[in-house]
Amino acid sequence: MKIAPSLLSCDFSRMGQELERMDKAGADWMHLDIMDGHFVPNITFGAPVIRCVRKYTDKPFDVHLMISEPLRYIDDFADAGADIITFHVESDSDIDKTIEKIKSRNIKAGLVIKPKTPAEAVFDYLDKIDLVLVMTVEPGFGGQSFMADMLPKVRAIKEECRRRGIDMPVEADGGIGAATIAQAAAAGVDVCVAGTAVFKADDAAKAIAELQSY
Repeated sequence: MKIAPSLLSCDFSRMGQELERMDKAGADWMHLDIMDGHFVPNITFGAPVIRCVRKYTDKPFDVHLMISEPLRYIDDFADAGADIITFHVESDSDIDKTIEKIKSRNIKAGLVIKPKTPAEAVFDYLDKIDLVLVMTVEPGFGGQSFMADMLPKVRAIKEECRRRGIDMPVEADGGIGAATIAQAAAAGVDVCVAGTAVFKADDAAKAIAELQSY
């Protein structure tokens, strides 16, 4: 299991140092949630912040765009240092064009689905993308409770990938910690986004290692 600490749960006044702390604690990826206050009812940070903190770690930046028009901003986030860009099928941008734009920047592209969106919404794009992110909370705020009823979507996506001979990771984001990661792992999740479970832990390295053991 790969663990991607969500910077949404970090101390924003010390984001660079928080990235260093998660790097030293053994995180696999760094998950950066971009919210525009329109697609979701919250605002976080944008490409300039990512550019500033990119120097604090060499770990892959997993940039999750929770914005209405992701296509308009792909170059900004690519220039800022994103290694992976995921965007929502529910956004207003053309999905194929957005995937193509991300790929044109030699960055991995992924699709995200909200809790009310069926797994089948990504099936037509599985041969064009590098991962699928299944939200296990309603996107917008950290600290929410894990929605276990989202896990059948993970299984459905994994099964469809197997049927087509596609080897692609599925990521889950929302409410994942020591009490819920076993369920995610059993459903076939390959990468878990963890926020408060690692940033608020007394020992971040121990918390990450325990989550990675699944």
